[in-house]
Amino acid sequence: MSLRLGAIVETLGGDLHGDPAMQIERLAPLATAKPDALSFLGNLKLRKDFSESRAGCVIVSPEAQELAAERGAYIVAPDPSLYFARVTQLWKRAHAAPDEPHVHPSAVVHPDAFVDPEARIGPLCVVERGARIGASTVLKSRVTVSEDCIIGARCLLHPGVVVGADGFGLASDEGRWVKIEQLGAVRIGDDVEIGANTCIDRGALDDTVIEDGVKLDNLIQIGHNVRIGKHTAMAGCVGVAGSANIGAHCMLGGAAMILGHLTLADGVHISAASLVTRSIHKPGLYTGAFPIDENANWEKNAATLRHLHGLRERVKALEKTRVQEEKP
Repeated sequence: MSLRLGAIVETLGGDLHGDPAMQIERLAPLATAKPDALSFLGNLKLRKDFSESRAGCVIVSPEAQELAAERGAYIVAPDPSLYFARVTQLWKRAHAAPDEPHVHPSAVVHPDAFVDPEARIGPLCVVERGARIGASTVLKSRVTVSEDCIIGARCLLHPGVVVGADGFGLASDEGRWVKIEQLGAVRIGDDVEIGANTCIDRGALDDTVIEDGVKLDNLIQIGHNVRIGKHTAMAGCVGVAGSANIGAHCMLGGAAMILGHLTLADGVHISAASLVTRSIHKPGLYTGAFPIDENANWEKNAATLRHLHGLRERVKALEKTRVQEEKP
């Protein structure tokens, strides 16, 4: 099913320079787009790919309009990447599969759970006692929502997500571990997306909380009693230990690790593979990754780091001696 170029602009806005009757058969990146495709130029560094692209129409920023005029049809939008994201949503709606049962026959929904009539529960999902699933929320295949957990409206949980497994709570008894029962739940707000095989543990006493608009990638672990603020995004393999408090509009790169009981202020960005060992109270970009190197060099540098504190103390002592010597 194709979309008419004019219909796209009528729905999403933008300034079209080209034939509105042109039929778009597919969406594609610049490098592989063909004359029946719509693409976008999100970064002027891709100027070479843009000039060589065979795309029938390209979404560009006002800054790239003159360049676009040299190659064919184009749509001008303030943010081409955002405009293209909305085109993908329009495309998916136009190509949606026929309606299926709201609750797949293979899903198991406890009689005491509540599933909004507009929600969709996919194959082999489990919704346990007391759980609540909000309006227009979609659970893909094999999602588990444990007892008393709440999922808000318009959420999307990808295959294998587990919401409300027990948090990792143990007490020591003469060398043996005694389980601390996890008596809280998980509360997820509206418009949250959770990637495949991500796990969000239930709270020990209070609830684990994921606020509105949070986006979690695949294979993320959220420990018990964590709180994640509105519109924060985390890339794959992030780990957040128990009782950490992550602010709103934060961004965590892939495989970043946040230790337990720490606080990240609103607007904190953590680079990929960084280990956060202290609370961060000021917005900004933080990096804690040790640079990769050949193993022999890395071992030498690591050995040097072990002596860094001693070197610091020696420098402080020398500075103190120098100051004393300079006194009249």
